[in-house]
Amino acid sequence: MRTTIRLDERLLVEAKKRAAEKGTTLTALIEDSLRETLARRSPPIPRKRFRMVTFGEGGLQPGVDLDDTSSLLDRMDGLDGIN
Repeated sequence: MRTTIRLDERLLVEAKKRAAEKGTTLTALIEDSLRETLARRSPPIPRKRFRMVTFGEGGLQPGVDLDDTSSLLDRMDGLDGIN
């Protein structure tokens, strides 16, 4: 795949020099460096489990449909005729 990247001029000179010293291409040097960097990535930090505290019993109020967003908004705004 072909792409364009912008590099600091001094970094590019160093990279070309290193590639020549290793007897490889600039592309191969950049690919190897990128692979190495990606392999060193830190694993994601485990997040603490969130527990929602609820009060009361009985589940949903009669007529509440969690899949009907506009109906839920109307109900919260008091536009459904039920108070």
